[in-house]
Amino acid sequence: MSLEITGRLAAETARLRTQMEILTRQTASGQRSSRLGDLAPDVPRAVSLRAQSGRLDAYDRVLTQSIGRTEVMQASLSRLTEIARDFRSTALPRLYTRDPVALEAVKVQARNALTEMAHLLNVRHAGEYLFSGSDIGRPPIPDPEGLATGQMAQDVAAAVATLGAAGAASVLNDTRTAAQSNVAGVSPFSDFLQDEAALAPADREARRAAPAADGQFVAYGIFADRNAVSVSSGETTGSWARDLMRNLMSLAALDPAQMDDLPNYTDLLAGLRDGFAAAEQALTEEAGGLGQVTARLEDTQRRQRTTMDLLRGQIADIEEVDLASTLERLQATRTALEASYRAIGSLSELTLARFLR
Repeated sequence: MSLEITGRLAAETARLRTQMEILTRQTASGQRSSRLGDLAPDVPRAVSLRAQSGRLDAYDRVLTQSIGRTEVMQASLSRLTEIARDFRSTALPRLYTRDPVALEAVKVQARNALTEMAHLLNVRHAGEYLFSGSDIGRPPIPDPEGLATGQMAQDVAAAVATLGAAGAASVLNDTRTAAQSNVAGVSPFSDFLQDEAALAPADREARRAAPAADGQFVAYGIFADRNAVSVSSGETTGSWARDLMRNLMSLAALDPAQMDDLPNYTDLLAGLRDGFAAAEQALTEEAGGLGQVTARLEDTQRRQRTTMDLLRGQIADIEEVDLASTLERLQATRTALEASYRAIGSLSELTLARFLR
C-alpha cells in the first residue's frame, strides 16, 4: 500500500514539476511555447495571421520612407513657389521705376535664386536624390553652382541682349527656346533627364510610386525638368522648372541701358511677370497634388496600422499567455509541488513497526 501511494505521489510530483517548468518558462518569455507545433490546432491560423502581419509591416516601412520623401519634396516646392511669387510681386515692380540701382540688386537676387533653385532640386532624403526619377544616385542638376552662368543662362542672356533690335516678343520667344533645350552642354539637367526628355511622352519613365497595399501603387515622384500633375499655361515653356530658370536668367541679363527703350522694356517685364505667374501657378498645383498624395499615404498607413494592431492581438491570443493568470497558476503549482515533496518525505519516514501499529 505504501509503495502504491509513494508511486502515485512520485508521478504527481513529476507532473507538477513539468508544469512548474512550463509555467516558469511562460512567465519569463510571455509565450505559450517556443515551438510552433505545441500550439496545435491553432498553428494554421497563427501562420496565416503572421503572414498578414508581416506583409503589412513591410508596407508600413515603405510608406514611412515614402512619406518622408514627399515631405522633403514638399518643402522644396514650397520654397520654389515663394521664389516665383516674390519675384513676380516684389522684385519686378521695382524695375518699373527704371532705377539702375534697383536693377543691379534684382540681378544679384536672380543669380542667387538660380543657385538656390538648383540646390532645392538636388535635395536628398536618406541619400537619394528626390527629383532625379529612378536615377536616385545622381543629382538632377550636376552643376548647381554654375546654373546662373551655364550655357542655358548664356543663351538666354544673348537673347535678352537683342531687346532693342528684335523687340520684346522676339526676346521672349528666343528665351523660351533656350530654356526648352535638351541639348547636351546646354541643358543644365542630368544626362538621364535629357535622355528621358528626348523620348515621346508615352515612352518616358513613369513617376516613382509607393506600393501602399496589395496591387495598389501611389505615384508621388516629380522630375526636376518636367511637370508631374500641373499643365502650365500662359507665358511658359511647359515646365515650371524651366519657366523659373528662364525668367531668373532673363532678369540677371538685363542691362541698365535697355531701360531707355521703354516700350520694349516694359513689354519684356510684362512677359517676365507672366512667366513667373505661370511658374507659380504650376508649382502651387504640384505642391497641392503632392500634399494630396501625402495625405493618402498617411491615411493608408493609419488604416493598415489599425489592422496590424488587430492582427497582433489575434496572434497574441494564440501564442502568448496572460501573465497575471500564469503567475497565479505558477504560485499554485509551486505550493502543490512543495506539499507533494512533504508528503513523500513523510512516507519515507514510516517504518514497518509504525505502519503495523
